Amino acid sequence: METEDDLTGVAGRVSPRPETEAIGGRKLKPATLMMGHGYDPMLSEGSLKPPVFLTSTFVFPNAAAGKRHFEGVTGKRPGGAEGLVYSRFNGPNQEILEDRLAIWEGAEDALAFSSGMSAIATLFLAMVKPGDTIVHSGPLYAATETLIARILGKFGVQWLDFPAGATREEIDAVLAKAKGQGRVALIYLESPANPTNALVDVEAVAASRDATFDGEAEAPPIAIDNTFLGPLWHQPLRHGADLVVYSLTKYAGGHSDLVAGGVLGSKAHIDAVRLMRNTIGTICDPNTAWMLLRSLETLELRMSRAGENAEKVCTFLRDHPKVERVGYLGFLKEAEGRQADIYRRHCSGGGSTFSLYLKGGEAEAFRFLDALKIAKLAVSLGGTETLASHPAGMTHLSVADERKQALGITDNLVRISIGVEDADDLVADMEQALAAI
Repeated sequence: METEDDLTGVAGRVSPRPETEAIGGRKLKPATLMMGHGYDPMLSEGSLKPPVFLTSTFVFPNAAAGKRHFEGVTGKRPGGAEGLVYSRFNGPNQEILEDRLAIWEGAEDALAFSSGMSAIATLFLAMVKPGDTIVHSGPLYAATETLIARILGKFGVQWLDFPAGATREEIDAVLAKAKGQGRVALIYLESPANPTNALVDVEAVAASRDATFDGEAEAPPIAIDNTFLGPLWHQPLRHGADLVVYSLTKYAGGHSDLVAGGVLGSKAHIDAVRLMRNTIGTICDPNTAWMLLRSLETLELRMSRAGENAEKVCTFLRDHPKVERVGYLGFLKEAEGRQADIYRRHCSGGGSTFSLYLKGGEAEAFRFLDALKIAKLAVSLGGTETLASHPAGMTHLSVADERKQALGITDNLVRISIGVEDADDLVADMEQALAAI
């Protein structure tokens, strides 16, 4: 009988049957690989889908194997465990999920976490130490800004930021200033920015980093939150990012029934993050990983339908007399200016989450939100259902008023995430809600 020592897969699972990744010289697409990559039914009694492995620990085939696995877990040998060890470190469901997450963007490796914020926090803890500086784009998701400024700030970590749409010259100036303060540990981006939908020029950031830290051994890695557009409409690793962060709660999960996060990118950087995750235990649970495996099978279908719906809804909203403007990325296809240039170089679609600026203020925004009948009044995005929220009064309430104004998070701003309902029904819902203003 073949044992784990005889047949060890890429992530440490027994793999007696080779993967089919190409046919007749044609490399299989991610949507196809989501149906089986990283899993052999013959290892689980022929079960078509992976079982949920509800166990806290795993049996080693022999003592030498146990030692070797722990050498990887503890960092004495790079790359993590070569087999299953303990559920704080790894598990079959999580490893299959991580293999499939990496496929979408061609990443060398990936890690799954218990939430998007636990992914971000683990990344930061793995990269920074007291006295370091984080350079980031702005705005960021409010909890991310809080983590950088208020939590890490208590431990002596500094930060500098530049606006999401900054030019190369503006980025150069901020990086030069940060370098003057000491060690720059990380450049952290969010594109599109939450909730304004402003795009970051990842290529310009990478070029600025390379020029500013030319030849230096400790040039800061570039990490980017790609939740709003990825992985279907934006793939930042192709444009110079080293690490990509996800709230897998959103499009990857896509059914508003789980919370999870992911980090993917170069193996060297992922190894550092894995060591921190092993220590503080921020891995996602096996049931959540199993649910994400289910969701990844329909990711392309769901995102494509939601994107088509969003284009129809935003086209209607753009010309409505009670709408000030619509921050929908798809309109940049035919536009001019820096944001349009970034869009055409970086993005393959406009997404399904957008900013709606109504004529008026908070009162008008609240009347619109309260009148919606199909769209649900809830935070989050990327689900099968349409959601609408008021960032200034909800997700970004904790952000200082002056910073909200500087970042364009105004009282008349409504964030909408379009789902997979019938597009004409959604337009009718928007129309009757605007009539209530």
